[in-house]
Amino acid sequence: MTFRNSGNLDTSGVSGGGGGGRGRGVAIGGGVGGILVVLVAVVLGVDPSQLGVGGGTGYDTGYGSTGTDASAQAYQEQIDGCTLAAANTDTICRVVATTESLEDVWTVQLPEQTGMQYTQPHTNVFSGRISTGCGQGTSETGPFYCPSDNEVYLDPTFFDEVLVGQLGGSDSPASQMYVLAHEFGHHVQTLLGDIRHSQTDPRGASSGAVRVELQADCYAGLWAHYATTTPAPGGEAPLLESLTSPDVDTIVQTAEAIGDDHIQNLGSGRIDPSAWTHGSSEMRRQWFITGYQNGSVRSCDTFSAQL
Repeated sequence: MTFRNSGNLDTSGVSGGGGGGRGRGVAIGGGVGGILVVLVAVVLGVDPSQLGVGGGTGYDTGYGSTGTDASAQAYQEQIDGCTLAAANTDTICRVVATTESLEDVWTVQLPEQTGMQYTQPHTNVFSGRISTGCGQGTSETGPFYCPSDNEVYLDPTFFDEVLVGQLGGSDSPASQMYVLAHEFGHHVQTLLGDIRHSQTDPRGASSGAVRVELQADCYAGLWAHYATTTPAPGGEAPLLESLTSPDVDTIVQTAEAIGDDHIQNLGSGRIDPSAWTHGSSEMRRQWFITGYQNGSVRSCDTFSAQL
C-alpha cells in the first residue's frame, strides 16, 4: 500500500492522548493485545479487571489517565507535522492518512449503499492508559472502538510488540491499516445499529459477538476495495495509490494471526470454540476477502450467514 507523495493531509481527526471522558459503555474490538491476558480469553465486552488488565477498577468506572503528558504531547506534535509522504514510512502518520482514507471511502459508500450519512469517529493515539467513554482503556487490550464516545483508541506499540512479536502477524503497512479499518468497521456498525449484537450474545463460534467482529473484518475489506479509487475531497486523486496482491497477503496473515483458535493454541494448545469472541483464523480471512472482493455492505451480512 502506497500513499501519494503530494497533496494535503487533514490531521484534525487524530489526536495524541486526548478526548474520551467519563461515561458508560463497552469497548468493542479490543482484546488481541496483552498476550498473557489473551491466553486466558480474547476480550470483547469483558471487564478488564476480571482478567487482570487496567488496575482492577472495571471498564465502566471512568477511571484512568491519558498516559504521561510528555507522551501525549510528543504524539500530538508528530501528528500535527504529518504529511502524505511521511505516511509511507512513519506509523503515526500512516494512522493519520488511513483515517482520512477511511473517511473518504465511507462518506461515499455508506449513503450510496444504505441511505445513511456517514459521520467520522475521532482517533486517539495514546500510550499506557487513557480515559474513554467506555471507562479506562489500556495498551494491554489492543486497539478498540468505544461506541459511547464514537472514538477509536490505539497505542502504536501494539503493532510491533503484540501483533508481530507475540501473535505472528505481519509488520507491513497494509497490516496496520487493516487493524485500523477493522475498528472503523465497528463505528459503521454503530451507525447502522448492529453493534448491539456483541453484548446480547457474547461468546461462541456463531455468537453475535463473533458475527460483529467478522462483519468489521468485512467492512475493512470493503474499505480496501475502494481505497485506491475514491477521490479525496476537492476531487484530488485518491490518498492511497496502490494496493497489491502482496499487500492483501499480509493482511490475510494478520487476520489469521488474531483468530481465536490461533490465540488459544498459543496459550493452552486447546481449541475451545465455545469461548470464541472474534472468530477463527479462517473466518477472519474469509470475511476480509469477502468485503475486499465484493465492496458491498450487503455482502457483509454476517448475521444471516451460516458460520
